[in-house]
Amino acid sequence: VQLQASGGGLVQAGGSLRLSCAASERTFSTYVMGWFRQAPGKVREFVGAISGGSTYYTDSVKGRFTISTDNAKNTVYLQMNSLKPEDTAVYYCAARRGGLVYYSGSYYSYWGQGTQVTVSS
Repeated sequence: VQLQASGGGLVQAGGSLRLSCAASERTFSTYVMGWFRQAPGKVREFVGAISGGSTYYTDSVKGRFTISTDNAKNTVYLQMNSLKPEDTAVYYCAARRGGLVYYSGSYYSYWGQGTQVTVSS
């Protein structure tokens, strides 16, 4: 499966962005769709994932970020609200076959190209 991420940009603190990840085929019933991010000089970290309609988030984004899907468009979204400067990173969508959600990117076989999110203070 091929993934195409988009929607990044520059936003002020407190603002919102919505990232999109378009998949080349129907994935949501058989794949876990995840979002990861990597800030300069830091390791890649798990942001959230959706599997079988259930969503999972890292603590730092709970209550601010929301993952959703549009099955007709084979697209998964990451709605990011109340953005903070520490959310600045390259964001990646990823997919892994099966239903188990892993917080490590090592378990995901398919990756989008990344989209830059910059939050100014």
